[in-house]
Amino acid sequence: MFHSFTEFSVPTDNTAYFNNALDVQNIFSRVTGGSVSNIDGILKGNGAANLFLINPSGIILGSNASLDVGGSFVATTANAVSFGNQGVFSATTPNNPAILTINPSAFLFNQITAQPISNQATLQVTPGRTLLLLGGNVSIDGGRLLAPGGRIELAGLAASGTVGVNTDNNNFRLTLPDGVGKADVLLTNLAEVNVRADGGGSIAINAQNVNLLGESKLRAGIASGRNATYIQTGDININATGSVNLTENSFISNAVVSGGVGNGGSVNITTGSLSVTNGAQLSATTSGQGNAGSLNINAPDSVSFDRGSAFSYVNPLAVGNGGNINITTGTLYVANGAQLITSTSGKGNAGDINIHAFNNVFFNGVSNDEFPSAAFSAVQPQGLGDGGNINITTEALSVANGAQLIASTFGQGNAGDININASNTIFFYGGINNGLSSYAFSNVGNGAVGNGGNINITTGALSIAMALV
Repeated sequence: MFHSFTEFSVPTDNTAYFNNALDVQNIFSRVTGGSVSNIDGILKGNGAANLFLINPSGIILGSNASLDVGGSFVATTANAVSFGNQGVFSATTPNNPAILTINPSAFLFNQITAQPISNQATLQVTPGRTLLLLGGNVSIDGGRLLAPGGRIELAGLAASGTVGVNTDNNNFRLTLPDGVGKADVLLTNLAEVNVRADGGGSIAINAQNVNLLGESKLRAGIASGRNATYIQTGDININATGSVNLTENSFISNAVVSGGVGNGGSVNITTGSLSVTNGAQLSATTSGQGNAGSLNINAPDSVSFDRGSAFSYVNPLAVGNGGNINITTGTLYVANGAQLITSTSGKGNAGDINIHAFNNVFFNGVSNDEFPSAAFSAVQPQGLGDGGNINITTEALSVANGAQLIASTFGQGNAGDININASNTIFFYGGINNGLSSYAFSNVGNGAVGNGGNINITTGALSIAMALV
């Protein structure tokens, strides 16, 4: 079904009802008049039809907006939708193609600067379907995007280009063009993107800069359900050509929650630089029956944790292995009580912490309540399994002012090893201001059953200094 509107907005307490036949698979609605679509009411369709809203002049979804559609929902500020070699459905040069296939093949951006999409609403699609926002800058300000067991994708384009669309059982995935500038994606003011369900569910964000502020969150994984067999849930994938910034207690979580059955997905971040500050967190955990995913960070410029954390836990009563924390970067900063942690408190092994920094690694200082900046892998007192290794490969490593590298066991299992390979130098300095020691150690705690790990150091020069007070 194809609709063309000069203007399209839905006031508060009103409904735009697409009274489609039940055999309609896709509803395409273009807005041609050059005005922004302000949606503050209900968008409704019949059956399992997917709804596409296309307005190159911008789309604003107000706090009272909602969806009542049985299929997926796509909002885009592209100029047109392409249907392969059968033509396009254009909003800037309105046309009436003679024949179009059922599913789109691409979104066409012809404007120099694509217009934004803003959402303040709680938008939810049918479980297993897609919720997709594709524009210039995309912002979620206090809004919630929900696709239980489905897919949520946010993407921004800052210049003209063609965005490919792959269709799989009425689910949609984007392929953004190489060499075309991206726009920004912002989540703020308790914004939430959530696909967690009994199974499945993935999140993808493609942008120049991605910012999570004000306790905003991305959630994927396996919720408590009735699954009798193991399933594999989807990943959270963030690709940012500029930077990714998490702050103000915002977090990204992929988890198997208590009562969930199946393996958790990973959190994959590819960006120029990553900053996790002021209580923000990255996590991949299992509290049910299944393995946790890994945290994979690839940021050629820098990765900074400042009063932030990354952790992979096997929680109490869980049965499964923890995932790894893998960081590849130019320079890694872990400061002011920030921590990288893998641990097991259940039945399963903890993951490894793998750091590959081409230039430098800095662990520095403690928090206000004297929690150290640290890489920490442990078998906790309730744990039944082995601890993970801490592997650091870099040019220079500095562990200073109370910072620590720790591999321990307090439960039933062996502690991991600490392996450091620094081609230039390694420095361990005590706290100049706080008098706290900085160290690397592996230990077997009181009551633990297991072996301690090894500490292996390969470097050009090693310096260990007392605190200066």
